[in-house]
Amino acid sequence: MGRGASIGVFSAAAALVLAPIVAGFAIGLAASLGFFPAIGADHLTFAPYHRLMAVPEFWGALGLSLQTGGVATAISLLLALIFVAQGGGESRILAPLLAIPHAAIALGLAFLIAPSGWIMRALAPLLGFERPPDLALVNDPAGFALILGLVIKETPFLVIAIASAMAQLPVTRTRQIGASLGYGTLRIWALLILPRLYPLIRLPMMVVLAYGLSVVDMALILGPNAPPTFAVLVTRLFIAPDLTLLLPAFAGAMVQIALIALACLSLWLCERGMMRLARAEARMGRRRGTRIPLSWITPLPRGIMGLGLLGIVGLLLWSITWRWVWPVVFPQSLSLRAWQSGDWGAPLHTSLEIAVISLTIATPLALLTLEAVDHLPNKLAKPILLPLIYTPLLMPQIGFLYGVNIAALKLGITAAVAPVIWAHILFVYPYILLMLLDPWRAMDRRVLQAAAALGAGPWRRFFAVKLPLMLRAIMVAIAVGFAVSIAQYLPTLFVGGGRVATITTEAVTLASGGDRRITGVYGSLQAALPLLVYLLAFLTPRYVWRNRRAMQARVT
Repeated sequence: MGRGASIGVFSAAAALVLAPIVAGFAIGLAASLGFFPAIGADHLTFAPYHRLMAVPEFWGALGLSLQTGGVATAISLLLALIFVAQGGGESRILAPLLAIPHAAIALGLAFLIAPSGWIMRALAPLLGFERPPDLALVNDPAGFALILGLVIKETPFLVIAIASAMAQLPVTRTRQIGASLGYGTLRIWALLILPRLYPLIRLPMMVVLAYGLSVVDMALILGPNAPPTFAVLVTRLFIAPDLTLLLPAFAGAMVQIALIALACLSLWLCERGMMRLARAEARMGRRRGTRIPLSWITPLPRGIMGLGLLGIVGLLLWSITWRWVWPVVFPQSLSLRAWQSGDWGAPLHTSLEIAVISLTIATPLALLTLEAVDHLPNKLAKPILLPLIYTPLLMPQIGFLYGVNIAALKLGITAAVAPVIWAHILFVYPYILLMLLDPWRAMDRRVLQAAAALGAGPWRRFFAVKLPLMLRAIMVAIAVGFAVSIAQYLPTLFVGGGRVATITTEAVTLASGGDRRITGVYGSLQAALPLLVYLLAFLTPRYVWRNRRAMQARVT
């Protein structure tokens, strides 16, 4: 690939991913300052911010978001480190957990921990409950249910990020050296491994923190209602029938961006402080071993993530339930009537259409982006890749998506589905790029050198050598991209203008008080679709390379 082709690829990626984010942010910033001619606002003013702060729930929602997002991020990091420290080789089995959308996890968890849920049914005979207890276990004021849901979903992501980063460090040798110096397991991790590991996972940590502070679908299902989290409060302002609330809604979107920026800065400052403490502790030379029985805390991450899987089983069970009275643990009668009566065909078709088209555009563009990076000096590759990957993931969706909808209308894109596909690509593309980056870098370059020596040009090497070697990674990336598209709630709601119904939007709507059986149908579909694509992703390389043992070794 020549320099001109590389510039063309980067321009296409920037136009597809970064340009709408910048345009949406610019429109939102202008509207937050009172300039939004579409509703007759044409004077710059800070009145939208004043009106936003006059909302009774403003400060409570802001504090609740910081509490839930910050605590969930800290717990997720701790559980991920425990999991990797005790069994890092098992991290691959967590990849399918990334496929289950956030809303499906939230629905399953709500069915599991609700006062009439599965757990309370099992405990009712022991606790003497004759009826469901009057406890706010879901939508609790402190946001504990939301924190648990975020931890279940984000821990696998951090486990995989940590495992990938550890592959770049001499962890085994560091452990041996630490043990020979008399350090205990915990001190080896805290003083020798983590200071070198954390810089490699800094950006994934910020992604998890940004998502925890700005999540909407999980917060609608599990989070408090009075006040709600800040992102939910701003979403309500955006979709309110009173158009005068649009300006304070845009102001809230800008506050959300500032909140995440300050949170990421605080995370970086905490990192610097912890590094200083670790260096000071290391200089003291103490060899005291850990007093924490690691055997007690090792099951924690597996137990927490097991709750998520049990919740998905509960969703499936509710979808085929006909009669299930309290406090019986299992349904008395089963039926497929919910599947037969539910109008899920059209949302399913729309979800599949959007996901397939998004993947058809995003996957080739991501592969071409990596190929173009190969033809750049190393010092230029990182500044190009990082904005493409992390800008859509760090920028809160609510901060620019409404502006993207307005930009699409100004460009004459009036079809309901087309701008939604565009919005999904904004998130599918960076995730695919992120999943392919490490395997692409780890590719054996000697094979490419041999192909070049045999006369294969750049494009021949790309299609005949790189793509076959990357088959498993590409299939896994496609599965992740499919899951990301299926899971998108706010892009579908905002950019689709409420006219595009998908499995996710319908599931979140039903969660507010619909029939549990119908909700179970939508939640089961939302979880099953990505899992089926994940299964296909793992089986395809085995089938393609069934007659080539060496290639099978590369794809396992």
